[in-house]
Amino acid sequence: MADTGAHATLRAANLARQAEWDTDDQITLSYRGNELAGEVGEACNIIKKLERERMGIKGSRASLADLAEELADVIICADLIAMQLGIDLDRAVAEKFNKTSDKVGLATRMAEPGSTRDGDGQDRAT
Repeated sequence: MADTGAHATLRAANLARQAEWDTDDQITLSYRGNELAGEVGEACNIIKKLERERMGIKGSRASLADLAEELADVIICADLIAMQLGIDLDRAVAEKFNKTSDKVGLATRMAEPGSTRDGDGQDRAT
């Protein structure tokens, strides 16, 4: 993980809270995967409620603030999994983003950690 930006702050907070929360180091990858799936499901449920309101269908409602909260949970859970497995999430996200851009023929790329991007969109190693 890179040492800058919001993700570095999240990783540091996750490390500290994990040490406080799971003092016996009992939380498994299976637990984390189920936790992530649950949070994604909660975000999807909020999206359903937002769409219900947009379409004028009767039923319970949700707000964008509710969705933001659930999406934050998804990001937190994904980072906890990456943290547990030693995955550099900054690098993985940039690599996947760029791979998808290549696959569909788009020019937009993310600079990968340890590189810089010049004006023509090319990564230059630092």
